[in-house]
Amino acid sequence: MNKKLVHTPEGVRDIYGEEKAKKTIVERFLQEKIHCFGYLDIQTPTFEFFDVFSKEVGTTPSKELYKFFDKEGNTLVLRPDFTPSVARCAAKYFTDENVPIRLCYQGNTFTNTSELQGKLKEVTQMGAELIGDDSIQADAEMIALTIEALYHAGLSDFQISVGNLEYFKGICEEAGLDEETELELREFISGKNYFGAEELLERVGVNKKDKELLLRVSDLFGSVNILEDAKNAVSNKRSRHAIERLEKVYQTLCSYGVEKYVSFDLGMLSKYNYYTGIIFRGYTYGVGDAIVKGGRYDKLLSQFGKEAAAIGFVIVVDDLLAAMGRQNVMITGIEEPVKLYYTENDFPEKLMEAKGMRASGKRVELLHE
Repeated sequence: MNKKLVHTPEGVRDIYGEEKAKKTIVERFLQEKIHCFGYLDIQTPTFEFFDVFSKEVGTTPSKELYKFFDKEGNTLVLRPDFTPSVARCAAKYFTDENVPIRLCYQGNTFTNTSELQGKLKEVTQMGAELIGDDSIQADAEMIALTIEALYHAGLSDFQISVGNLEYFKGICEEAGLDEETELELREFISGKNYFGAEELLERVGVNKKDKELLLRVSDLFGSVNILEDAKNAVSNKRSRHAIERLEKVYQTLCSYGVEKYVSFDLGMLSKYNYYTGIIFRGYTYGVGDAIVKGGRYDKLLSQFGKEAAAIGFVIVVDDLLAAMGRQNVMITGIEEPVKLYYTENDFPEKLMEAKGMRASGKRVELLHE
């Protein structure tokens, strides 16, 4: 046998046996909770036209996409992210809908990066999108749903960190930064490259006060108490409104009874440029990255021809399972099949017995004695 053929390429893996059984159960638990909130399933193609994930849309960088061509010469990509696909569907099929649209999905995404650091290039994601609702209650619903879904799946030790891009954008606007400089600065701060951020701000001539504010953003994290400090640190209306919205979202989350899982981080700046306001991430120990990513993207649907506010989240199922395994979380519901042995003489009787057990919902494995 050719040894190369039995191995997978770098960044992908086989999942089978007990691990696959656990994954299926966790996915079912997550889906149960998402459905409880009234979300309906949607299935989008594994590959789309390149423009669905273009730079203008603000999604994954082109160099990290798996690209190929169809026979007509169109550039196609394997989806790196569900949100633009769902936004495209909503714009196409719900053009005239004025009531909120609740959609949820499950499937694999693909990212072509050489900087693996233990991460997979193909991962399973489950998520939900609430389209056509720009309210504080919608923000709170998505965060509360995330918390309840993780808890329902069996995870109890986690934290949802919430930020608001409008806070950072308000300071950038006050400092006179153009969009290109803001995006470059966001990349430096997201990557914890404070020397690069400081050098950029000096190069574009930002005054001392605004420079200190921008560099201090990453220090504004913690409990709900940091919101008051963040509001007092700024004078522009855009940033102050961002904090006031976070305060109201927190009050609503208290009504849900999930506030103990919530913290705040004003320095949270996503690499996805389509996010416009509230953003959040879910963290737990046992994995080095967020197991949940979400946020508001009020301008994304306009790229596909529909003006509508929206907010959503995605759970990286593979990372969630890895965390649960390292935390020794018991995943219940794995049913071992009943082993029913037969001989040549009693096979018809054993087969009838097996059929009866299977009809009642039992798993039965027929084995030659």
